[in-house]
Amino acid sequence: MDWLAPLVMFSSFFVLVLIGVPVSFSIGIATLASAATMLPLHVAITVVSQKMAAGLDNFSLLAIPFFVFAGILMNSGGIAQRLINLSQILVGRMPGSLGHVNVMANMMFGSISGSAVAAAAAVGGTMAPLQKQAGYNPAYSAAVNVTSCITGLLIPPSNVLIVYALTAGGVSVATLFMAGYIPGILMGLSIMVVGYIISKRRGYPVSERPTLAQIFKAFIDAIPSLLMIVIVMGGIIAGVFTATEASAIAVVYTFILSVLIYRQVKVRDLPKIILESVVTTAIVLLLIGISVGMSWAMTNADIPYAISDALMSVSDNPIVILLIINVILLIVGVFMDMTPAVLIFTPIFLPIATQLCMDPVHFGIMMVFNLCIGLCTPPVGSALFIGCSVSGVKLKHLIGPMMPFFLALVVSLFAVTYIPQLSLFLPHLFGMH
Repeated sequence: MDWLAPLVMFSSFFVLVLIGVPVSFSIGIATLASAATMLPLHVAITVVSQKMAAGLDNFSLLAIPFFVFAGILMNSGGIAQRLINLSQILVGRMPGSLGHVNVMANMMFGSISGSAVAAAAAVGGTMAPLQKQAGYNPAYSAAVNVTSCITGLLIPPSNVLIVYALTAGGVSVATLFMAGYIPGILMGLSIMVVGYIISKRRGYPVSERPTLAQIFKAFIDAIPSLLMIVIVMGGIIAGVFTATEASAIAVVYTFILSVLIYRQVKVRDLPKIILESVVTTAIVLLLIGISVGMSWAMTNADIPYAISDALMSVSDNPIVILLIINVILLIVGVFMDMTPAVLIFTPIFLPIATQLCMDPVHFGIMMVFNLCIGLCTPPVGSALFIGCSVSGVKLKHLIGPMMPFFLALVVSLFAVTYIPQLSLFLPHLFGMH
């Protein structure tokens, strides 16, 4: 194997990222530089451009702008408070109840909006003052919010799972959606277990027992929001529509809910929401197109095969190999956002996982779960910084309280890694896999 191309690719990429060049441009320049070591420059430019265009010519990618638009509409549509009220009914009688409410609301809101950052801002911004007033340590409250807002990235619909399906090739988006439920719920429950133990030791209060009228009102108010998940996933499971078509249905339903039923979004707000959706979608699709070019360059330089041979030379034990992959991805997640990480490392690690007879759906859930943890870590953890912002807690005061929750997330990650049925039970149950 010629080591010049991979050396040029990775060294230029990391240097560019370290000096502050945006990730998408860093990937593009590194790809072009490595391709130029294998082909004449004008041919390299042509081929990389063609691969980028071909990578975006995929019907499944239509789901991303639709789900992004639906998520932003949801964020502006008064959904968070209704889900918080429902969560208080469901878990309000547990010790440290407001912390559990935060987790539960993040799980529901994150799954509806598809955004960890939106969940951290909307739910955390509402819960932080309430928890402070009830005597909770602000750093503890912020830690709960930051580590639980990522659950919605596994509980469908999830744009990251769509990106993985595209990168992996031949993996059903609908199957990935169904596979994400149990690991996503496990992630939330692990945080609640740690929160329960800490709350019990510190004597955090229990919420007052709700009246029947309050219970009824909370459920009635939240049902329209939660129905979106039922409609989207129910339609996919029943075969009424595909995951891509479901994204368009989600937009129509969210529009009716936010504009006509809840009336939290005015018609005059729509241009701003549409513009925000277009900008977010453009960023994601640019990353996808450029990363497809990088995947081609890596394959052409035999990088995935070299890494596979290196890992297999360390051990042929699947437990050890998967442990090494998880450690590498945890480190990657600290320094890189989820979308580029999925796009870059799926072509590298998926062939290794397949060689170990690991199901591609199971591997995708493991990978996304792993990279979710990176959103809670400095220096690029977007959920972490939003959580600090809405809570008013400085980063240096938050790292310590987050450590028990990190440990719980890592334990859950290894459970998902080594127990395939956590990911594959529901797809098998519904005959999707």
